[in-house]
Amino acid sequence: MNMMTRTKASMRFKLAGTAAAVMMATGTMATVANAQEQVRWQVPIAFPSNLVGLSTPVVHLSESLQAASGGNINLRYYEPGELIPAFEILDAVSEGQYPAGFTWIGYDQGSIPSLPLYAGAPFGMEPSSYLAWYYHGDGHTLLEEIYEPYNVQPLLCSMIGPEAAGWFAEPVESLEQMDGLRIRFAGIGGRVMERLGASVTMLPGGELYQAMERGTIDATEFSAPAVDRILGMQEIVNNYLMPGWHQTFTTAFLLVNQDSWNSLEEASRAQIEMGCRSATLFGLSESEWENPLALQGFVEEGVNAQVLPEEVLQELRTITHEVQQEIANEDDMFRRVLDSQQDWMRIHGEWRTKGYLPKEYYLPENIQQLD
Repeated sequence: MNMMTRTKASMRFKLAGTAAAVMMATGTMATVANAQEQVRWQVPIAFPSNLVGLSTPVVHLSESLQAASGGNINLRYYEPGELIPAFEILDAVSEGQYPAGFTWIGYDQGSIPSLPLYAGAPFGMEPSSYLAWYYHGDGHTLLEEIYEPYNVQPLLCSMIGPEAAGWFAEPVESLEQMDGLRIRFAGIGGRVMERLGASVTMLPGGELYQAMERGTIDATEFSAPAVDRILGMQEIVNNYLMPGWHQTFTTAFLLVNQDSWNSLEEASRAQIEMGCRSATLFGLSESEWENPLALQGFVEEGVNAQVLPEEVLQELRTITHEVQQEIANEDDMFRRVLDSQQDWMRIHGEWRTKGYLPKEYYLPENIQQLD
């Protein structure tokens, strides 16, 4: 047998072995799927399911789990208000009214002050450093401790980058313009705006268009360009502020009733955890694709996409520090989480500053086209 004949024979043998292995694995997977428990969960969600990066990950999660489990895990999500109001998800899951809910956990800052640090914090981490801290640092462990008294298991299930700083009737040149302004603002940033004299209210995303159109509020922030475009804010107001100093990232979590979580088989828990990690990547990548396109569309349509002056950002950072210090003095868990985040930011910042190219290299005018 010559070399070529031996090579062909060897390849046929390997291919046959691979095919047999695939058939055995497929048969094993089918057997596991057939033996797996049936999970049928009703899942209320806090955002309409078409919002890029905010709620589209729960659609991805539902479809992925359905496919990966051979139909054994069915997470049926319900639009805001179909089962319960958007702001009542934590209570409903904690009490066992529903086995799980999908939400922006910063909505519950009134009862749990530390949650905005997980949901989207002012002058906080970038997505990559947050994910490192959450998965490999203290993040997930501390959050489990936070939710333990509520009988809830938290799963990070979505992430996008920075929000915009909001929609305003006039360009913002000074923070004195915030005094007396009626504005929808969320999280710790809302307390900063109150410190500046603004009248802050919290409204779900689905109510913002009408509130702006009717003049109930003068300005609003909600999310990133792709989401704001879906909401149609550009049809009402023309001044769009950036960067999102108040939320350098935004996350959403699948909150699971702890008793429901504990009752699941190990395989089902593993699939749901993997599904949420997949959904987090899906949301981040989808939003990073859609947001630049939405911003480009705003500019082409005449929206004034304004970047806040450096002196304004510095003043906001100073006030943010004061507000965070006050919250930390009142709530020990807030202090523990913020200390952990900032310790990691100092370490990661060294890598981020030295390991990555300066942002100037990413400016559009510095991108060199090929001839």
